[in-house]
Amino acid sequence: MSVTRPSQQQPGVQKRRVVIENSHGEKLVGILHDTGSKELVVFCHGIHSSKERIPMVNLAAALEIQGTSAFRFDFAGNGESEGSFRYGNYRREADDLRAVVQHFLGCHYVITAIVGHSKGGNAVILYGAKYRDVPLVVNISGRFNLERGIDDRLGKDYLQRIKQDGFIDVKNKRGTFQYRVTQESLLERLTIDMRAVCQSIDQNCRVLTVHGSMDKMVPVEDAYEFNKIIPNHKLYIVEGADHEFTSYQNELASIVLGFIRKDFHQDKFMFKQSPLGTRAADRSVNPRL
Repeated sequence: MSVTRPSQQQPGVQKRRVVIENSHGEKLVGILHDTGSKELVVFCHGIHSSKERIPMVNLAAALEIQGTSAFRFDFAGNGESEGSFRYGNYRREADDLRAVVQHFLGCHYVITAIVGHSKGGNAVILYGAKYRDVPLVVNISGRFNLERGIDDRLGKDYLQRIKQDGFIDVKNKRGTFQYRVTQESLLERLTIDMRAVCQSIDQNCRVLTVHGSMDKMVPVEDAYEFNKIIPNHKLYIVEGADHEFTSYQNELASIVLGFIRKDFHQDKFMFKQSPLGTRAADRSVNPRL
């Protein structure tokens, strides 16, 4: 299946740039897909990325069709937002999300769900553990074991190098500089106990994890770890999908929108026991991307 990009904007939908200040005085820039509905879903991107990544754009477009408003934004130090990029920064990104949620609650929106992809999945999990004002959390390709994969980018001797120099510069395959990892930011990542975070999520908060079986950046085993620990959790494994669901955008939208529609509108925040997991997309939702 080929990637299908969003069609032209739905009639009656207004897209506008919204700037929100975080708790550190940095301006966060986002795009509001305003359908006229006060029900809003907030999207969070992954590491060294932006609100313009395909999963964020496609999911927001799919919500437009259903008449639900969406907001996708850049974390501080990414995309158009102010601030410096930091490698770890998990807790500060959860704080950025807090600023966004508080802003829209102050504008009389109802936050139906927060959705995060990759590192953004960790941000929404951390948010769900700390706060009680969002009923649905969607974790797409998030990482449970934060120690895993570090040496893939930083090298096998990363601990020795960062103790010696205080930082490691990460480059792409062409040798071009991408970002700097400081000792402080690395330790921030390594000291987050995702098991404890997941166990502290209130059982009335429904959590969905979606993961691709062919994800080479974050192993699918991490998804099963989330499923073991989070109290009120549903798991979907999409067979054949990679980290960004490159050829499975419609399946991803079907799963995420189906979860939001069913659990927010029908269950009305009531606790419901979920099955251990499902390995196929619920195709009842047709996002028509």
